[in-house]
Amino acid sequence: MHLDPAIDGFARYLGTERGFSANTVRAYCADLSGLATFAEDQAVDTVDGLTLELLRDWLWNGTQAGLARATIARRSASARGFTAWLTRDGVLPSDPAVRLRSPKPGRTLPRVINHTQMEELLDRLEAAAGTDDPGAVRDLAIIELLYASALRVSELVGLDVGDVDLSRLTVRVTGKGDKERVVPFGVPAQAAIVRYLQAARPALAVAPVVSVSAQSDPRALFLGSHRQRLGVRAVYRLVAALLESMPGTGPAGPHALRHTAATHLLDGGADLRAVQEILGHASLGTTQIYTHVSAERLQQSYRLAHPRA
Repeated sequence: MHLDPAIDGFARYLGTERGFSANTVRAYCADLSGLATFAEDQAVDTVDGLTLELLRDWLWNGTQAGLARATIARRSASARGFTAWLTRDGVLPSDPAVRLRSPKPGRTLPRVINHTQMEELLDRLEAAAGTDDPGAVRDLAIIELLYASALRVSELVGLDVGDVDLSRLTVRVTGKGDKERVVPFGVPAQAAIVRYLQAARPALAVAPVVSVSAQSDPRALFLGSHRQRLGVRAVYRLVAALLESMPGTGPAGPHALRHTAATHLLDGGADLRAVQEILGHASLGTTQIYTHVSAERLQQSYRLAHPRA
């Protein structure tokens, strides 16, 4: 079997049988497309030519190109999943990647915005929304909800109006693997969403459409400037612009707000398993990185405040 149709079949398997999200499937396909390109350079274009040596050479090539340990580890996982699937389906007589190893990705603490910085950020958005500009009112609702409910950006842009329960202060979210969960939000987020639904969304819903091919979505909670469902990139640009001038290291995308919300919950005494449910993590171990963040913040406070630190 040629590599390209095999990768397509694996992608269908991940999406239909495993229930992986579209983003996860795309990540697997990107890794495996890179593997196919490398294999073709070695005169290998069928799955029969996948050997342990070739897979190791592919990972080594990535290492030499300066790829991060986490990227190499992800590529290794993609290759192992692919060859395991080929073996289970009888396409390969044995799994060439069963002994494939990869470096453990180094643990990096996520970027966290402190309480003062978060208040300043929200105050700036509130001031902009005070002009009654529909986009500014929408942006305030977006940031309030991202921070209040610790949503992934893909979960946020996928929300429909009917997913928000303003009376119970909850939002129904479809997360990774199409798993649904109900997440709470607070009164400030409620006020921002109500304001957006009453004053801004109606204006955005009648904005001129730029092209015939543009599809409006009457169900979408957050709309862009041309009646379309707001996209992931637009939210990334918004958050990056807001965090650009703030001190701190690490990525400046929407995930920083998710990290911030989780850390602030734990700082405030929330139970780790409750935070796991809010975040939609399948494993408690994934959530535990935020305990390291909180512990580090505690140590910093101790070093600054204790006379014998």
